Amino acid sequence: MTDHFYEFRVAAENEAGIGDLSELSLFYRACDATTPPGPPHHPKVTDYTKSSVSLSWGKPDFDGGAYIKGYIVEMREYTPVPESTEAEVAPVVEKEWAMCTPPTGIQATKLTITDLKEGGEYQFRICAINSEGVGEAANVSGSVVTSDRSEAPEIELDADLRKVVSVRAGGTLRLFVTIRGRPEPAVKWERVEGMLTERAAIDTTSSYTMLVIDNVNRFDSGKYSLTLENSSGTKSAIVAVRILDTPSAPQNFAVKELKKDSVTLAWDTPLTDGGSKITNYIVEKRESVRKNAAGLFSEPSDNTGPITVKDDVDPPRIMMDVKFRETVFVKAGETLKINADLAGRPAPVVSWTKDGKEIELRARIQIVTTDTSTSVIVKDCIRRDSGQYALTLQNIAGAVTMPINCVIIDKPGPSAGPLQITGLTAEECTLSWGPPQEAGGADITHYVVEKRETSRLAWTLVKGDVTKTYFKVKGLQKGNEYIFRVLAVNKYGLGEALESDAVKVTDPYTIATAPAGVDVTAITGDSMTLTWCKPASDGGSPIIGYVIERREKTGMRWIRVNRDLVVECTTVATKLRKACEYDFRVYAENAAGLSPPSEPSATFRAMDPLVVPSRPTKPKIISSTKDSVSIVWKPPADDGGAPILGYSVIESPEELARWVEAIPLTKSLEFTITGLKTDAKYEFCVKAINKVGSSARSPYSDGAAAMDRTAEPSFDVDIEMRKVLIVKHGTAFTLNVPFKGKPVPSVEWAKEGVDLKVRGTIESTDSSTSLTIEKSNRNDSGEYSVTIESPLGKATLPMVVKVLDSPGPPVNVKVSAVTRDSATLTWEAPENDGGDAVKAYHVEKREASKKWVKCATVRTMTHTIKSLREGAEYFFRVRAENHAGLSTTSSFTTAFFDITYHSAVLFYFTEAPEFDLTNYPKNTVYVKAGSDLTFEIPLTGRPMPKVTMSKNNVVIKGSKRLLTEVTPDSLIITLNESISTRPLRRCSLSMPVVSVFNLDYYPWF
Repeated sequence: MTDHFYEFRVAAENEAGIGDLSELSLFYRACDATTPPGPPHHPKVTDYTKSSVSLSWGKPDFDGGAYIKGYIVEMREYTPVPESTEAEVAPVVEKEWAMCTPPTGIQATKLTITDLKEGGEYQFRICAINSEGVGEAANVSGSVVTSDRSEAPEIELDADLRKVVSVRAGGTLRLFVTIRGRPEPAVKWERVEGMLTERAAIDTTSSYTMLVIDNVNRFDSGKYSLTLENSSGTKSAIVAVRILDTPSAPQNFAVKELKKDSVTLAWDTPLTDGGSKITNYIVEKRESVRKNAAGLFSEPSDNTGPITVKDDVDPPRIMMDVKFRETVFVKAGETLKINADLAGRPAPVVSWTKDGKEIELRARIQIVTTDTSTSVIVKDCIRRDSGQYALTLQNIAGAVTMPINCVIIDKPGPSAGPLQITGLTAEECTLSWGPPQEAGGADITHYVVEKRETSRLAWTLVKGDVTKTYFKVKGLQKGNEYIFRVLAVNKYGLGEALESDAVKVTDPYTIATAPAGVDVTAITGDSMTLTWCKPASDGGSPIIGYVIERREKTGMRWIRVNRDLVVECTTVATKLRKACEYDFRVYAENAAGLSPPSEPSATFRAMDPLVVPSRPTKPKIISSTKDSVSIVWKPPADDGGAPILGYSVIESPEELARWVEAIPLTKSLEFTITGLKTDAKYEFCVKAINKVGSSARSPYSDGAAAMDRTAEPSFDVDIEMRKVLIVKHGTAFTLNVPFKGKPVPSVEWAKEGVDLKVRGTIESTDSSTSLTIEKSNRNDSGEYSVTIESPLGKATLPMVVKVLDSPGPPVNVKVSAVTRDSATLTWEAPENDGGDAVKAYHVEKREASKKWVKCATVRTMTHTIKSLREGAEYFFRVRAENHAGLSTTSSFTTAFFDITYHSAVLFYFTEAPEFDLTNYPKNTVYVKAGSDLTFEIPLTGRPMPKVTMSKNNVVIKGSKRLLTEVTPDSLIITLNESISTRPLRRCSLSMPVVSVFNLDYYPWF
């Protein structure tokens, strides 16, 4: 099991049983082999300024078998390598790496290093960390110079701004544009036709700019231009704005034609259409006051009755920017502002709610309302500010509500609790939780599960990429108390943790009780069948199997019988020693471990049960005479557990039709039944007998008559006898040939050119013959034949024998192409290859009066011998080799000289020996005691002189301290570890006798 400690011991086993156990090993912990991680993947620079550098990297391809705890980032100032010149330069000393992160590293895969020197050149590297330590570093390619980057201005218009932006009159125009550029560009908003209204407000940062115009009217319609400019360039964009309002009055209104009952009117289109196409015109009329003959005023009319004076009533209306129709996303820490224009008669009552509850005003939350607009402002947004905001307007004419969905983008909140722990055992448990109620405005990508022991403060990562809301934690230590926590992760980071209560890791169950009723139900000579009963209690965990042990009655040690767990309550114990007595016991195993052992069984002896043997095979008639029949049979397949004592042969004469015992007991598998009637027909069968009794009768033999049989001579040989017999030189071999035939045939052995009666030994019987050759040689190779002959026929069997011997010597060895330092030998293959192909030739040389020296081993039949001494006398010889060995030598017995190009030089030059002491001091040479002295004295003389050394007329012999070496050109004297004594006095030379050779004796010259 993982993280458990174990010790081991070993015992040897042979047919006699298991030997003594070895000494216990040390304790070893079972765990996966881990190593430091590999280098992080693809480190790179993502951004830099004059005082900072931003890096990013990926996880290592190889984590070393352990979880990556974090990353260490190091940097150093770059030291350039000076250009090489002819003058010597000092070696470049690179600066040491400095750590940019804590020693424990960081878990993120990106980092921004700040507070760097402007214009400085830096190198960076990243290392991963796991439980085994810091891994191999990955260097960021090249070096980075800290400076402000130059980047041309860029304008990003979203899809709404690329179209015509429509805003109702009285509302607010907001043009929000994302911008980029380094250095930060100058921003300029303009109206293409006309001046920008004084009501316009411009808000600009390094990443965006926004133009806001409150209480817009039809005159704010048109095109607005945005221009960005920095040292790297200029960029412009146009946004079209349309204000939706009522049109102006038609122009040039006039009466074109007047009749007694009709009038024709004409007019021109309004100066402004209010931002929308004119759909129709409304024509109104009224009668003016007319005078009559009676006077200016008529009689008064009846009164109208009471009339209530009141204002016109309009239902409330909400006018809001189109962006609020979709979900609004705001980053945590930023400000959320929702604006709306309102209308209605009488003025409506404004109320703001969030998730159905009225918004409470706080320091962060403000609501600003005027006669024509209202807004809610939430500063320093947090996750719980996400939700559905609703604006409600209400007056006597009705009510209207506008919902706005808002999501605060942030790290997720804690997972929904509680953190439940189930399936608790001594080594593992299962955690489950719910998804966070506050997801941070993004999908939860995964969860991080951590644990810690209550006795420690540090958290340990269990799994960093859990995608489900449950996880099985393994590898816990039994008896320890743990706290677990889960952290949700979205694309914005790691959320808050949900912690569990402390829980102690123990098994919820115990070991089972011991099995009972161990018994043996069947016994053989090497096995026993065991049965037992299940434990009375399984300890709360199902029994997964049983372990069986045995013990010899004379021993003390219990030995496990089964390698794998036995599932059923029965098994067969095998590999028992015959006649040994055994006890057995059984363990039950569940998830908590092994139970106590059962009570040992009774003692049982391993023995086969004794029964009568099975019946022998069907007897076979092999021969007969006029008063006997010979039969053979094979023993039974099963001896019944006891040795076969013998066989009983039974005969049945055809005329009697009953069985008669021919012999009560014979131990042979062949028997001849005698005393039979001539030409009478018989059947036979056999019984096997052990100490229990007799077997059943064998199958009946074929009927056979008691009569003399004849058969043509034939050989009873298998296929091996017809193959070539290969023997080694000097060994004996025998050709043994069985045959058949009645009457018994005569035997004759033959080999061409050889009298086998003299060369070998021939032995023959009525059924076989053999030829034996002692100390075979290559001449014994060839074809042998044996012929058997009787009045009924004749048969001959050929056999081939191959005697492997070393080959004969190569022939026709010749010397050619002789130079002053080389000679070429040629030869031909041996006449006798020894029965096997020659695989190589060995070439040897020797100087006169010296030993033979090996020159080469070749496969060809020619070889050039080099590095010969000019004027020296040489002998050569060649030997052939096959798998049996080397041949005898084929020597070139006549000596010869190497010669130069001038054939006149056919003898030694003679020259008196002489030392050349010109360059040596004539006085005493002083040497420090204990040091070595070596000097070389040039000498001349041909042939090479013999050198003797003496001191006070006494010849000095060579020793370990005094070494001399004579070469053709000098005498080398070495004195090791010199001591204070008198120097050498004399060195003499003598020359041996020099012989002059007759050139006529060497015809190749």
